[in-house]
Amino acid sequence: MAAARGVKKLYGIGLHAIRQNNALKATTFLQQRAFRVNGALRQQPFDSSAEKPQFPGASAEFIDHLEFIQPNVISGIPVYRVMDRQGQIINPSEDPKLSKETVLNFYQKMTLLNTMDRILYESQRQGRISFYMTNYGEEGTHIGSAAALEPTDLIFGQYREAGVLMYRGFPLDLFMAQCYANADDLGKGRQMPVHYGCKDLNFVTISSPLATQIPQAAGAAYAVKRENANRVVICYFGEGAASEGDAHAGFNFSATLECPLIFFCRNNGYAISTPTNEQYRGDGIAARGPGYGLMSIRVDGNDVFAVYNATKEARRRAVAENQPFLIEAMTYRIGHHSTSDDSSAYRSVDEVNYWDKQDHPISRLRHYMTARDWWGEDEERAWRKQSRKLVMEAFERAEKRLKPNPELLFTDVYDEMIPSLAKQREAMWRHVQQYKEHYPLDLYEK
Repeated sequence: MAAARGVKKLYGIGLHAIRQNNALKATTFLQQRAFRVNGALRQQPFDSSAEKPQFPGASAEFIDHLEFIQPNVISGIPVYRVMDRQGQIINPSEDPKLSKETVLNFYQKMTLLNTMDRILYESQRQGRISFYMTNYGEEGTHIGSAAALEPTDLIFGQYREAGVLMYRGFPLDLFMAQCYANADDLGKGRQMPVHYGCKDLNFVTISSPLATQIPQAAGAAYAVKRENANRVVICYFGEGAASEGDAHAGFNFSATLECPLIFFCRNNGYAISTPTNEQYRGDGIAARGPGYGLMSIRVDGNDVFAVYNATKEARRRAVAENQPFLIEAMTYRIGHHSTSDDSSAYRSVDEVNYWDKQDHPISRLRHYMTARDWWGEDEERAWRKQSRKLVMEAFERAEKRLKPNPELLFTDVYDEMIPSLAKQREAMWRHVQQYKEHYPLDLYEK
């Protein structure tokens, strides 16, 4: 009997422990579930008596007639703007009321970027660097969005966001060093030109394959969410990149995991030579947002204030609500896609001239400043001269610098060099010594 009572007592203790463990698991599961899924989006309780769809995959009502949904169910998502083309504020309540110093900084960064583009584009044409991509016409999307972010926010760029990095304080010397692949380049000369990156400024290094940054940004934003930090991730891409499968993965992951992420699409009219009417049949990129559960907006990308307002509000809500946002900035790529492209083969000079002369983000902001007596012809001439001087001085310093030590080709891959890498290094030096007339090592750091 005593033995039986002992067994019964042990059974009771074990059952209590199991119940506690199951309760703990249930609590943990519910906590994890609450972390992942917003309460408003949870599945509603199943009601078998209700004559309405109970399918878990969508929210809808039954209909009794055959009807296909038209591709454009509305006339078109409107384009949000603050200024008209003459720099006049349309709705005073939407004016961000930025200080004179802030607006002047916007303008100077946009025009400095423009000057740097012209000089580096010409240097490629002269054979000084191997490749370049200009940002002509899209300066407003860069500066307006960058100004709305916090310095700790993480940025994933595509390859036409140099202004974002410039606004964050990336110096001209490092832009030049990267394009010239000299010893000052943070990437140690391993990347092709315009593939910038800066850990200190929270700007992830650009990679050539299109759209790979989109799912990477979703993962980074999920990590930020788990840290419960007051940060957001912003991911830039073009409308052409939105046709890649990576865009689908990034949109869907960010929505279902409820990540503090801003997808910023620069819809500039062309994916290299492919115009938008051959790129998609729907209403642009913003129209895709609701299908993924993304809060979406379309803005005038040539209106730096509209871009600023939209990005600032998206950032505020993304952090506060843990949800992703999609901003489609409508703009125009005035320059060629890159120095490897000749856009005259697929668009007219008149088309380009319209955007360059009639609806340019820099001229629009200048109209705004001129109307307030913040800027005039004298200031314009002085700044143009000064900005060109700044770029040319950095350009000349970059050309004179040595190239990185060739040994750096084999570093930063493994903590300790593995045998296969050591063999490759030895083979390289044998080759260089054998054909030394083709490898002027005096141009490289020792």
